[in-house]
Amino acid sequence: METSCAPALSLTSARPRSSVAGTLGATRLAPVHGRPVSRPRFPSLPTSPRLVLKHSTLTQFASLRRVGTAVRHRTARVSATICRKSTCSLQPHLGSRHVPVADMNTILKERDACGVGIIANLANDASHKVVEKALTALGCMEHRGGCSADDDSGDGAGIMVQVPWKILEAWASAEGKEFDQHKTGLAQVFLPNDEAAAAASKKVMEQVLEGEGFRLVGWRVVPVNLDVVGKFAKATQPIIEQAIVESTTNLKEDELERALYMVRKLIEAKGKTDLDSKFSQDFYICSMSSRTIVYKGMLRSVVVGQFYLDLKDTAFESAFAIYHRRFSTNTTPKWPLAQPMRILGHNGEINTLQGNLNWAASREANMTHPVWNGRESELRPITDDAVSDSANLDRVAELLVRSDTGIDETMLMLVPEAYRNHPTLEERYPAVKDFYDYYAGMQEAWDGPALIVFTDGRTVGARLDRNGLRPARYWRTTDGFLYVASEVGVFDDVLSDASNVEYKGRLGPGMCVTAKLGSNTFRTHGAVCRGVAEAKPYKKWLEAVNKHMPAEPLGECQLSAQDALKMQAAYGYSGEDVELVIQGMATGGIEPTYCMGDDTALPVLASSSHMLYDYFKQRFAQVTNPAIDPLREGLVMSLDVHLGARGNILMPGPDSLPKMVLSSPVLLDNDLNAITSNEALQAVTLPTRFVAGGKSGALKAALEELCTAAAEAVEKGAQVLVLSDRCDGLNAESPAIPAMLAVGAVHHHLIQCGLRMNASIVSDNATTFSTHHLACLVGYGASAVCPHLALESVRQFHSAPRTQTLMKNGKLPPLDMEDMQQNFAAALNKGLKKILSKMGISLLSSYSGAQIFEIYGLGQEVVETAFKGSVSRIGGLTLDELAAETESFWKNGFPEQDMKKLDNFGFYSVRPGLEYHSNNGDLSKLLHKAIGLGGKASDPEAFEAYAKYLEEAPVTTLRDMLQYKSDRKPVALEEVESIETILNRFCTGGMSLGAISRECHETIAVAMNRIGGKSNSGEGGEDVLRFSQVQDVDNEGRSQSFAHLNGLKNGDIAFSSIKQVASGRFGVTPFFLMNANQLEIKVSQGAKPGEGGQLPGKKVSPYIASLRASKPGVPLISPPPHHDIYSIEDLAQLIYDLHQINPVAKVSVKLVGEAGIGTVASGVAKAGADIIQVSGHDGGTGASPISSIKHAGGPWEMGLVETHQTLNDNGLRERVVLRADGGFKSGRDVMMAALMGADEYGFGTVAMIATGCIMARICHTNNCPVGVASQREELRARMPGTPSDVVNFFVDVAMEVRSTLAELGYKSMDEIIGRSDLLEQSDKALSKTSALDLGFLVGYTPVESTSTERREQATHTNGPVLDEEILAMDSVQAAIKDEGVVDITIPIVNTDRAFGGRIAGVIANSYGNSSFAGSLNINLEGSAGQSFGVWTCGGMKLRLYGEANDYVGKGMAGGEIAILPPKDCPIPASDAVIVGNTCLYGATGGRLLANGRAGERFAVRNSLAEAVVEGAGDHCCEYMTGGCIVVLGKVGRNVGAGMTGGLGYFLDEAGTFLDRVNGEIVRSKRIESAVGEKQLRDLIELHVDRTGSAKGQEILNKWDEMLPKFWQVVPPSEAGSPEVIGNETQPAEIAIAA
Repeated sequence: METSCAPALSLTSARPRSSVAGTLGATRLAPVHGRPVSRPRFPSLPTSPRLVLKHSTLTQFASLRRVGTAVRHRTARVSATICRKSTCSLQPHLGSRHVPVADMNTILKERDACGVGIIANLANDASHKVVEKALTALGCMEHRGGCSADDDSGDGAGIMVQVPWKILEAWASAEGKEFDQHKTGLAQVFLPNDEAAAAASKKVMEQVLEGEGFRLVGWRVVPVNLDVVGKFAKATQPIIEQAIVESTTNLKEDELERALYMVRKLIEAKGKTDLDSKFSQDFYICSMSSRTIVYKGMLRSVVVGQFYLDLKDTAFESAFAIYHRRFSTNTTPKWPLAQPMRILGHNGEINTLQGNLNWAASREANMTHPVWNGRESELRPITDDAVSDSANLDRVAELLVRSDTGIDETMLMLVPEAYRNHPTLEERYPAVKDFYDYYAGMQEAWDGPALIVFTDGRTVGARLDRNGLRPARYWRTTDGFLYVASEVGVFDDVLSDASNVEYKGRLGPGMCVTAKLGSNTFRTHGAVCRGVAEAKPYKKWLEAVNKHMPAEPLGECQLSAQDALKMQAAYGYSGEDVELVIQGMATGGIEPTYCMGDDTALPVLASSSHMLYDYFKQRFAQVTNPAIDPLREGLVMSLDVHLGARGNILMPGPDSLPKMVLSSPVLLDNDLNAITSNEALQAVTLPTRFVAGGKSGALKAALEELCTAAAEAVEKGAQVLVLSDRCDGLNAESPAIPAMLAVGAVHHHLIQCGLRMNASIVSDNATTFSTHHLACLVGYGASAVCPHLALESVRQFHSAPRTQTLMKNGKLPPLDMEDMQQNFAAALNKGLKKILSKMGISLLSSYSGAQIFEIYGLGQEVVETAFKGSVSRIGGLTLDELAAETESFWKNGFPEQDMKKLDNFGFYSVRPGLEYHSNNGDLSKLLHKAIGLGGKASDPEAFEAYAKYLEEAPVTTLRDMLQYKSDRKPVALEEVESIETILNRFCTGGMSLGAISRECHETIAVAMNRIGGKSNSGEGGEDVLRFSQVQDVDNEGRSQSFAHLNGLKNGDIAFSSIKQVASGRFGVTPFFLMNANQLEIKVSQGAKPGEGGQLPGKKVSPYIASLRASKPGVPLISPPPHHDIYSIEDLAQLIYDLHQINPVAKVSVKLVGEAGIGTVASGVAKAGADIIQVSGHDGGTGASPISSIKHAGGPWEMGLVETHQTLNDNGLRERVVLRADGGFKSGRDVMMAALMGADEYGFGTVAMIATGCIMARICHTNNCPVGVASQREELRARMPGTPSDVVNFFVDVAMEVRSTLAELGYKSMDEIIGRSDLLEQSDKALSKTSALDLGFLVGYTPVESTSTERREQATHTNGPVLDEEILAMDSVQAAIKDEGVVDITIPIVNTDRAFGGRIAGVIANSYGNSSFAGSLNINLEGSAGQSFGVWTCGGMKLRLYGEANDYVGKGMAGGEIAILPPKDCPIPASDAVIVGNTCLYGATGGRLLANGRAGERFAVRNSLAEAVVEGAGDHCCEYMTGGCIVVLGKVGRNVGAGMTGGLGYFLDEAGTFLDRVNGEIVRSKRIESAVGEKQLRDLIELHVDRTGSAKGQEILNKWDEMLPKFWQVVPPSEAGSPEVIGNETQPAEIAIAA
């Protein structure tokens, strides 16, 4: 089923449906190269995995769609014109006072993203045309939505329109009823699909209506077509009726709307109490208003109009429509969660939801307004954690609007823009800054990527989040319509209606547009903000707020050296904590970097004592919402803190604001003094101590006493509570309550008492010294933290004689004591920003109290006391056990003799006899002996010793606490499947060439190809030399082609079967992608989820730089994964892009274990992924901040089980292969993963050990002593490993797996995969608790398909695509084969996504990225879908007349893309947006010429492409490493952030450009070089030639006048280039052999 983008076209005449993800048994696309699908198996020699395109097979791309073609042959060229209807291809998708605290377990069940839009007649003239257009646009958004496993039940779609009075009047006339339209409302109601329950629900409504002064005119049955509803949706489909209600008290307009809102809230409350709980959740009022009505359901976009027959009735008229298509990662159909909601439609994800819900609950007690006449309590609760983030945002917005807050003000308040460091805002709209400053203290932002369309029935509008992470374009037409859409082209009128468009724009970060219906106009962002900001005297109200200026640090030590040591020991400090973390931050001002991942035990499993913070793992964004970039996009972030009581947000005024503002939550000692001495805050300090001695209940009693004292203090007027563990001297009988426990307990107690908004909590504690500690305290309610002992530790460090000597000798920077304390605080702030950014949160106010953590190892008693609502799935310590662990530290502060130094615990480095590390020198030696390191024969006995060592090692992981529980008798070993069939399930992790050496990387690849497994390229590209077999190996195993490798055989190949596509896009080219069996999208990395990779400059050798298209010696930091995988529908687009270029390569998505991963994985499966990889927190890394290694991500065991079970529950398990990795070392690990549901198994660090790694743990320094992780040639030469060593290891592991299968009585992996019922928790005793509960891991979930069937199923396909029509043409095939020339003209529509990718794959497969000498000149007309020109390679010339959406030129490696506006468009091209966001992402060559403006993040991570555009949004040239960008118009903020290579030329006619540049790396200068001038002019001339740019021609005509107005943006690596310095001495060129 499909629909036309043009209303006049038939719904049945469009091209056939196609499946994004395919299904079991689906016919696989014919290969483009004749290469066998299966990989070679050990021990036979592999065939080359290089994709060989045979020209004769080009016909296999024959289109599956009908087209008319006319071909004209010419002597030297071939020209073809394709005539094609513009249609939408709608593809199915694979589917005291008790205050409730938001429960993260509940929240994680619902995640979504979507496509949205608005159509509005500005004169408020209602017509059926508006409804028709909305349904057409909605149909063209199908690819932005999802479906359940039946491929037919949509995740949700709907429209909001005006009440259809003509329809109601006709109904009333037929029924003999009457009503007064002006005092009548209409309720759209979902009733339970049970007659008795439906009748009871109606009765509830009728009773409330009567009691509230309303007359029920009647119930109208909404006519629907049940035939178009999918199977899953039909199972929960409600009865849908409308209640027409009339006010008996003559209420009208706003009073009527308010009364209807109250009625609905009362009905909802009464329904929960009066109805059977089995049905109450199915009783839902979609809308109840005198102005608007919502038609929605679990439907696909195209069937909304077919399902609701009202919408086809020409009498159904409206002046506006809001439409919405949902992509939910929870596939269980829920009709109420379809959108639009009652006020808004939301495309995005609220990252701060749990905090928003908790603060909303806390705020309820203070929310009053006269319009409610004292009935505010009847409106509570405002929010509900059981519904989606969108639904909750809608509930809060609706309350504000109904309480006389304007809809514009409501949206600006709840979703504020990044108003600081905003030159335009400060210069033109200073009052707007005051508005935002005011509400920053009143209302935490609902933060996260969001495009929100909204209405109160009189005004419609759209608002974009502060980061601009959703696409939004808008335009106005001469016939008085305003359109807003997630995509252009949804009406297919870019050409036919070009002359009618009088204004075009895009919503940039934080921007909005609104229209008051009937005004005949609309307001853009500046006008909206100014109107709201000038309505109240915000500037005057802010005068009472004390903006605290940071105080000076203390200038001398407060303790003696001996007392400081005792204090540190008592509070749990180790020598490593002080030396590595505290001192490193004090001297460097940043958090220390470390490597290799975290291979120590989870604290609950460890025998050593741990701080409470260590039981918490930071949550992070993956797929459903993006991480953001604190390093390069920090201008959107803020750590501002407001201290004091917060007043009534419904009635803002001068007395409602908190009394003090801090610029950071990190307090120095004197900052704390300023707070406690501030009279307005009336701060009260509460000691946090409990009685030592091990008495049961001591800690609990102390917490109760603390909470009682806190509540009493607030009731007496305290606006700040300082929870302090300071003491004049240590007292053995009075240890401190863990700071986090104290903060959390008080925070939740005040919420329950209704006092939380009356006071802020400040933690003055000794245990905070790392960024993770700070984040934990803030996340559980602290507004600010004074780390008093850490600051004293810094002072002690500075005053130590050794430190003074090191500074004197130049070994440390010469810093005074104050500088070191400032550095330490700055490092905490930077690290805190990074932690916020990993979850996609910009504002500390939104993170505070949001509890964005997962708990591993604390029992329910502890969680309910202080961390209510947090996820804790394995049980753990009680309060008494936690007290005992705290006391174990406290005792260390009372030594019998004076202390000389702190003990090391071995948490970071391996120390004999201390904390056990599963990767260690002893293990390396045992493994090296077992595999015969250096090319020797393996030693089975030594491997047994290795396996026994692992078996007897201390408990480190959750799987160590499990044991087998077979239900069968053992079988003979020979009955078990072969080693070869087990080996081909093995993979190695994505270790990048750069992080590890060329020798190590290639040795692993050769070995994996020998055994039929799969190696992973990691991030950084791959040398083309590796794509062919080695055939020149001599008798000593040496090859001239690979002279650096040992132990080779003829027929070996160093090709990585899995090619990784990570956020940096380093080395990702069309040829790279075509030489892959699998393509892995790295969303998260186990050792640092939510962050991009980083490669120190010393490891960026000339060879590494050549592969990554970067500059030697320049550090490479990948952006966080947010540029094209910032939502589920955008991940689906990237999967589509990869399937487009290489239709036979399976696409995998790498996730990291955390609570909620099952929900995420469901979305990934529906998005078309073939493989989902679940990684654990203990994965390795070449370099990462130490807190990320230790405190982010969860065990793969938890993630795998949840993923397997959730996919199976939702009918999606058969679609995907599950792969697990993280700390795998043995056959037992493989068996554990298999039993928990994994089909394939990844090995990372241990594979490096098999090549000779000795676990020196200095990977990040480039000094690896055995050359495994170094780019220094003299060290690389030391690497001892050979491919046979790695082969021996994997064979030994496979043999262990085979033996275990036999012992359990099973003959194949297929029989045991997913059989977690064959596991049980062991009775191993833990030293801390007996309350560990691993029941979560051993629940059995039967699966219908076998693992082998899943692994062998066909690659999911994109279905028929426009590229295939072109490739099917004889003229095109001939041009590719003979390197000839062909001209083609063809229409294109927005559902033609990733155009050019399939063509590029065919060309690159034969000719590489740039060697094709022919020319495919493809002219297109219309609105191109996302990723237009993706992967374009040499010889392709795309010319688009019309406009394009996001990701134009993504990954292009050559060729040319030119985009021109429609010929009849009256808008100057330089004023109109013509391409979307994130264009040229990861481009490695080619040219883009766009006669119009671009959106945000233009040329992000561009390596070598050249481009000319006529304006751009924020973050232009971000992370660029090469190429040249010319911008002939205005740009947004943050130009050149992270730009380490390439050049930018920016025309600055207004003289404002310098304020928009991020000067951290680049410098801006006028053009002084003749070479630079020529480069600029040549590109502008080309731009004019290709696009006819009027602006470009004007510049050329006035060259001498215009040239001085250009700025050249230059990173340091280009400072010596001829384009910058002219004819001065040039740096020597470096020849690089690939």
